[in-house]
Amino acid sequence: MVDPAPLLPHYSPSGAARKPPATSVGDTLESYIGGNCVLQLLQAFFVSFAWCFDAQQTFINVFTDAEPAWHCTGTDDAACATASSPCGLAPGSWAWDLPMHASVVSEWSLQCSGPAVVGLPASSYFAGCLAGGLLLATLADSVLGRKNMLFLSCLTMSLSATLTVVSPNLWAYSALRFLCGFGRATVGTSSLVLSTELVGKRWREKISIVGFFCFTMGFLSLPAMAYINRGSSWRALYLWTSVPSACYSVLLFFLIKESPRWLLVRGRRDEAIQTLKSIASTNDDVINSSFSKLIVAEDTGIVDIFSAMKILWQKKWALRRLMATMIAGFGIGMVYYGMPLNVGNLGSNLYLSVTFNALAELPSSLITLFLIGKLNRRCSTVTFTTMGGAFSVLCVLVTSKLWQMASEVVSFFSACTAFNVLLIYTIELFPTCVRNSAISMVRQALVLGGVFAPVLVAEGRKRSFLSFGVFGFVIGCCGLFIVSLPETRGRSICDTMEEEEVKQNASSDTP
Repeated sequence: MVDPAPLLPHYSPSGAARKPPATSVGDTLESYIGGNCVLQLLQAFFVSFAWCFDAQQTFINVFTDAEPAWHCTGTDDAACATASSPCGLAPGSWAWDLPMHASVVSEWSLQCSGPAVVGLPASSYFAGCLAGGLLLATLADSVLGRKNMLFLSCLTMSLSATLTVVSPNLWAYSALRFLCGFGRATVGTSSLVLSTELVGKRWREKISIVGFFCFTMGFLSLPAMAYINRGSSWRALYLWTSVPSACYSVLLFFLIKESPRWLLVRGRRDEAIQTLKSIASTNDDVINSSFSKLIVAEDTGIVDIFSAMKILWQKKWALRRLMATMIAGFGIGMVYYGMPLNVGNLGSNLYLSVTFNALAELPSSLITLFLIGKLNRRCSTVTFTTMGGAFSVLCVLVTSKLWQMASEVVSFFSACTAFNVLLIYTIELFPTCVRNSAISMVRQALVLGGVFAPVLVAEGRKRSFLSFGVFGFVIGCCGLFIVSLPETRGRSICDTMEEEEVKQNASSDTP
């Protein structure tokens, strides 16, 4: 149970207004980081920028692993003129439109390989994300903290992407993509949690959406860079994206502070005070006096790197919430990561199609930004997953290229919005002591859907239902599990499992 004694004693220095007694770590911190301090917001914005590099590495395979266009070298070769694929044609009777080093497929002659081989690098990346999420998820809650976890994740992602430039064959390339995914696994999670914990309740929703905008900007930058590099080696694209990410990692380590909320929950009071002094707008003397008598209800149950996960499994209410959000995340992830990979199957211009998909994230983020304070989390998630499924299936049913493209963009937009709302929903469903682990598990469910997407996309080149049809069916069904969760709109977030249980009991007793 939460200690009924006030966490923050009455203290009124000369010239300062008396603050009411706080009743939790969250209330205490809100007194000092709930304002409009510019330094807090700048740090939160900078942390959110990690999503930009996350997006670039997530969707870079759309261009590096694309099958280039080809043409017949002879004008009177009937067999070549009627062939839909260069596979099986005599050597010398056809040639790639671009230099061989422009794509992984052409450089390593993968045009006749099966879908499992062609999709191996992309699947390896998502498999690495899955493995990294499972093994690294609890480190940010237990040992490393939010900042150090974000720094190590960004650095690992950047270095492995840089090493990809010297890949000698498909297998080494796939192994490095796995390592890149392993490092990237906690980038978005740590960035989201750290940025929202550096600011007060007033800014929490808006700052969380800044990360989504940064992801969109990273996604939008890819087709631009790929178009500029068309005809150049696919390795150049990895260099263009990995070097800025490595520089960002170094700046992050030296410029960003650790989450004061996490420091207090972990019992590191002195470090929390120093962090608040550096980022809060409140007078230093007020912070010292207030925290000198603060009795923090720290979560002593988290003593090793997997304790947060054990707590999630032991508490039935937490496990029920985790399973429902993960199942919904799996369906959303299949469409969210699969649609950009699948646009090539529509037969339209690759650069233009990916740009349209990236632009679909922009209105999604804007809708989330302006309406998140009014949106019911539960109903919104179910609505957007249903829309995503319906329009994905519509891509199979319509024959017009224009309507197929329009349906695909609407489906991707719906998945993007469901993705945004689901992450904010997850932040509000779980307390600080396990929040990072819970969000990591939900993101791993999203990534698990992405693991299957490349194989389905490769099969969809022959039968579109195996890509668009399966995508729509999965996201529509998985989204229905959200119905079982409580609504969290307008509710303050908790710091310990006990606080969350007290709040649950209070809400259940309310007529």
